[in-house]
Amino acid sequence: MRIGVPKETKVHEYRVGLTPTAVAELTRDGHTVVVEENAGAGIGFSDGDYVAAGACIGSGAQAFAQTLIVKVKEPNLDECAMLREDQVLFTYLHLAADPALTNALLASGAAAIAYETVTADDGSLPLLSPMSEIAGRMSVQVGANALQRTTGGSGVLLGGVPGVAPARVVVIGGGMAGANAATIALGLGADVTILDKSVARLRWLADRFDGRARTIMANASTTRESVLEADLVVGAVLVPGAKAPKLVCADDVRDMRDGSVLVDISIDQGGCFETSRPTTHDEPTFVHDGVVHYCVTNMPGVVPHTATLALNNITLPYVRTIAEKGWRQAISDDPHLANGVNVAGGTVWHEAVAQSLNAPLPATQPDATHSANLMTTLIELPYAPSPALAMATSDA
Repeated sequence: MRIGVPKETKVHEYRVGLTPTAVAELTRDGHTVVVEENAGAGIGFSDGDYVAAGACIGSGAQAFAQTLIVKVKEPNLDECAMLREDQVLFTYLHLAADPALTNALLASGAAAIAYETVTADDGSLPLLSPMSEIAGRMSVQVGANALQRTTGGSGVLLGGVPGVAPARVVVIGGGMAGANAATIALGLGADVTILDKSVARLRWLADRFDGRARTIMANASTTRESVLEADLVVGAVLVPGAKAPKLVCADDVRDMRDGSVLVDISIDQGGCFETSRPTTHDEPTFVHDGVVHYCVTNMPGVVPHTATLALNNITLPYVRTIAEKGWRQAISDDPHLANGVNVAGGTVWHEAVAQSLNAPLPATQPDATHSANLMTTLIELPYAPSPALAMATSDA
C-alpha cells in the first residue's frame, strides 16, 4: 500500500505520524511511504533519516495523495479537500465537537479512522492512552505555572512550604489522564482530591495512591463543593466519541476564588467546563470571571519527542494491519478497530459521533452491534470509569 505522512499544521504541533523506525518497518513489509518535507524536523528527524528508512520525500499534496494517510491531529479543512473516497485517514479526529470538520470528511467520501475510538478487549482506548498519560502529567505542570501571579493566578505554590499549606488540586475524572494528573500533583506535594462516578475506580485509585489522595463520589453537589475549595482543577473526562459532559457550570466558575485555575484536558471533545473555549500554545490561557482557564487542544504537541515515540509504539501495529489487509478487511477481522471508523463513504459510522451531531447512521456498519455496546462494556468492566467520567482525552 502507498502510505502518506503529512506535516502537522496546528500551532506548535511538532509530532509526526510515523517515525523513521516505523517507516523502516513498513518499507520492509513492501509498502511505499511518502513523507512530507520536514515533517519530523520538530523532533530532530531529518528528511535524510526518513530516506535512510526507505521513505520518499514529497510535498504535502503528495503525502495526501497516498492511499493511507497517517497523521497525529485532525486535518484542517484545506487538507480535507484533498481527500478522496478511495483513501483512508488514520489520526485523532474528535469529531463530536467539530461539525465543520465532520462535514468536510463526509464530503470527501474517505474512510476516517479515529485513534481515540479504537477499543481493546478490556474496554480501554489503547491509542488514546499514551496521550492521556502525557496530557494528565502536563496538566499539573501547566496548572502550577498558571497559578503564578505573573500569569494571572493566585500566587500559590503547588507544594507549599513548611508552615504554609500546599495548593488544593481537584481532579475530575479518575481515568488514565486523571490518575496521571494526581500522580504528578501528589509528587509535587499538593493536597489532591479525585472525583469519579465509579465506586470500583475510586477503590482502585485509593489503593494506587495508598490513601494519599482523597477519593470522592462525583455528583453535582460534591463537584461544586470541591471546585469552590480548589486552587487548581483538572478536568479529565471523556465519553468515547461523544462531546464531553459539562460538569462545572458557569455559576460554579463565577463563585470560585479569583486566581484559581482550570485546566481542561477534555477540550478536544468540547470541554468539561461550561466556560471553556479552545486555546493554542501561543495563547494558552484566558481569564473568565477571575479564573484562569488553560484549554489547549493539543497539549502533548509541545513535548513531541516523548509523545511521538509513545504514540508510534501503539499505532504502528494498526498501521501495518490496515496497510496489509486494506481497511475493510482489517475492521472485519478486528471489531475493536471497527470502533475506530468514524466516517466512511459520506456517512457517519460511529454511534456516539452520530448522536452528538444529530447525524443518521448508515444501514450497515462495521460490526455495528459491538460498536453500539461499547458504552455498556465500559460501564461493566471492574475498573472502567463510568460514561460520565470516563477515561480522559486530550489527545490528543
